[in-house]
This record gives sequence, structure tokens and C-alpha cells, in this order.
Amino acid sequence: MTLQQQRFHLPTGVELDVTFGGPRDGEALIFLHGFPESHRTWRHQLADLSDEYFVVAPDQRGYAGSSKPPNVEDYAPDKPVADLIALADALELKRFTLVGHDWGGAIAWMAALKHPDRIERLIIANAPHPFVFQRTLIEDRGQREASQYIRTFRDPLFETKLGAMGLEKFFEISFMRHADGKLLSEEEKETYLDQWRTPGAFTAMLNWYRASAVIVPATDEQIERPAFLDAPFPTLKMPVLVIWGMRDTALLPVQLDGLSAYVDDLTVDEVDAGHFVTWEAPDEVNKAIRAFLHDKAQ
Repeated sequence: MTLQQQRFHLPTGVELDVTFGGPRDGEALIFLHGFPESHRTWRHQLADLSDEYFVVAPDQRGYAGSSKPPNVEDYAPDKPVADLIALADALELKRFTLVGHDWGGAIAWMAALKHPDRIERLIIANAPHPFVFQRTLIEDRGQREASQYIRTFRDPLFETKLGAMGLEKFFEISFMRHADGKLLSEEEKETYLDQWRTPGAFTAMLNWYRASAVIVPATDEQIERPAFLDAPFPTLKMPVLVIWGMRDTALLPVQLDGLSAYVDDLTVDEVDAGHFVTWEAPDEVNKAIRAFLHDKAQ
């Protein structure tokens, strides 16, 4: 099925480049990518699933050719959640299955919590539940150590360091630390670099981390436990599939521990892959998604 791209002017004040395809009257799947990627995170899933489903994958605010608002607060999680709902409205999708990876997964968790009336099912790939993530950043030394990159990305001087380093060096020593570079063609590598070179893009991508309220203590920091960790947290009622690349070195498998307490209808599929499971193990991901969609058919 041929995919096409269209630019959507949303009432949230941004313009998003959106890739979509498949039968327009088919069940809708909206895919949200994370850092430091674009809709191409989902290239294998869009190609595979568009035979049966109406697939939609925006380049989120701050990424690729989509709008890049200037302020840190423009990237607080409620803003891309609002973009998602506005995009669904523009496409006249009253209910849809939401699929998210990395930051896209974080937005998907929040959207499912805030807009359960719109989201039929939720599919998450290597993106931690907000409650579990904050708990592990406080309680689990391994996850805290693995998440120190967030503190680095929040550093206001990071762009200066990046300028001295160069994007090619960042690709090799930072991005490839968490990905299997053997699975990326030279063409894909150039796509990343071209998107990162878009004026304002890297600061916009980093602003997602800077705008987040997630507390990331330093490795040996003693920190007061956030009160909400000892308060009730709402559970999700819609069916949820969590696909996890178990060799993820940034978001450790500890993110699966206790997850069932916050999801009433949970399916977990563990995959032998790293963080970028959507293209490191596309066949396994596609198979898991199809099985889940068929099993949890409306």
C-alpha cells in the first residue's frame, strides 16, 4: 500500500508533517515516534500494516520538518498530547489505536490516561509507564545510572558541546550506543543527519527532556521521595500491549516490574533487541502488533 505525506495545520498552533496510508475506512492506528527520530521509526510497521489498517504517523513537534516552537514549555507533554487529539480530530477519527515508542510512548501513556474515550487500544514499544519510571529513578540504582543522559540533555550548554562535537560524532558515540548500527543503511543514517540539521531541530528535540517534570537524580544523590509515588494512581482500562526490547541499555527491563498494577488488560511481548526495537526487530514487532489487534478486535 502506497504511503503519502501531508502537512496538517493544527489548532494547537503547530504544523505537522504526517505520513499515512492504507484503507481510509479501515481501523485507524496512530504511531508516535521518539528521540531522536521521526515517523521513520515506524517505516517497517507502516509498510506492513497498511494492507489492513489506516496508518498515521506524524513527525512530532520539534522533529524533522514539523514546526519547532521556540520555548522549552512548548514541549511539555500536554502539548504533544493536544497535537495528537487535534490530528485525530482533523482526520475525523473518533476512536483509534495509539502506538508509541520512546518519547512517543510517553505521550501515548499520558494520552491514554487523559483521553480514554478516544483510545481504543494502546501499544507501547520501549517506553516506560510514567509512574513506574519515576519510581525506578528513585529506587533502582541501575535505572538511575542508565538515565543520566537525561541530565546531560537538559544541560543548557549541551548545544555548545554538540556544536564542537558535530552531528556525525553524536550519531556515532551517543545514538549508536543505544542502537544496532549494523541494521541501518547509509541512506537511513543520512536521513537522520539531514533531519537533525534542520534549523532549530536539535534544540527542539532536547526541549522535550527539558520540559518534562520527571525527576532524574544524580547517581549518588539523596532525594526526597515524591509524594505521588505513595498515592493511588489510575489504571488503564483499554487493552494494552507492551513490546520490550530486552537489551535496551537506556530503559531497562525493570520498567516491566509491577506494570500490571496500572493496566487492567496487559499483554507483554519480550523481544531480543535493543531500544530501537521497531527497526531492530521489525518482524517480531509486526507479528506482535497484528496478533494483539486481532485478539483485541473491536
